[in-house]
Amino acid sequence: MKTVSMSGSPRANVGKKDAKALRNAGLVPCVIYGGKEQIHFSTPETSFKNIVFTPDVCFIEVDLDGKKYLTILQDIQYHKVKDNILHADLFELHEDKPITLPIPVVYEGSSPGVLQGGKLVRSTRKIRIKALPKDMPQTITIDLSPLQIGDMVKVAALEANNFTIVDHPSTTICMVKTTRNVAAVEATTEEGGEEKEEN
Repeated sequence: MKTVSMSGSPRANVGKKDAKALRNAGLVPCVIYGGKEQIHFSTPETSFKNIVFTPDVCFIEVDLDGKKYLTILQDIQYHKVKDNILHADLFELHEDKPITLPIPVVYEGSSPGVLQGGKLVRSTRKIRIKALPKDMPQTITIDLSPLQIGDMVKVAALEANNFTIVDHPSTTICMVKTTRNVAAVEATTEEGGEEKEEN
């Protein structure tokens, strides 16, 4: 799993007045929970550019005066008008405790069914995975090369290495559907075959 670094400063005061002053200075009030106690800190809003403006899932290593915390972004609040970040909640990870995350599905290879005119339908964009932080995959890769028209890939077909798939085995991830053009060609071929048999 990719890890993004973030530096911050511990907050001495956690009231609304202090939070407003931080935002006016271009800083985001944040809190880390999941450990023995909540940790309040602030960080520049620019620290989030490689975290929220990407489809990737990542761990966040927060450095507070030399002490580091491995976290994930749990929740983020935006201003309704200005769209700037108002507050962020991060969850502290522990190497011996499994977590569950939605992991993006990516595709590789070319489907023969698509090359023949079929349409690839992506039903599920993310798969929920439970694993220790060190075993959490960056993505779930689906090989399209075996897929003919009418074929589909379900969660049950995935290989789980050092992690558990939380989603139900019967959940469809993708399938290659027949398009109208393919159906028309197939119908014409069948009709042509029948005529030849009659002759």
